[in-house]
Amino acid sequence: MKTLFQKIADGEIPAKFVYKDDFCAAINDINPQAPTHVLLFPIEPIERLEKAEGRHAELLGHMMLCVPKIAEKCGLKDGFRVVINNGVQAGETVPHLHIHILGGRSLHWPPG
Repeated sequence: MKTLFQKIADGEIPAKFVYKDDFCAAINDINPQAPTHVLLFPIEPIERLEKAEGRHAELLGHMMLCVPKIAEKCGLKDGFRVVINNGVQAGETVPHLHIHILGGRSLHWPPG
């Protein structure tokens, strides 16, 4: 069964992409936790970070290198936060690895 993000990437669920290439895509979060809240996910589904394998190293590196490009495109000149939730206890709600890119306000520490 396809994940929500697979359906979005395949065009089965309409979405406006903030970024998309052959390996990953980014959309605005429908429940933003900051003025800018983008979700970056791989086109190839990986259930969560702990399920990533050595063969995913290049894809994961590519995604991390996309983060600052997306942040710049979104106008996050004063900084941004990158979050990956791994498992329900961590707040994961979609079982498809994704990176949260948050910014547009002061983000305090520790989070949540």
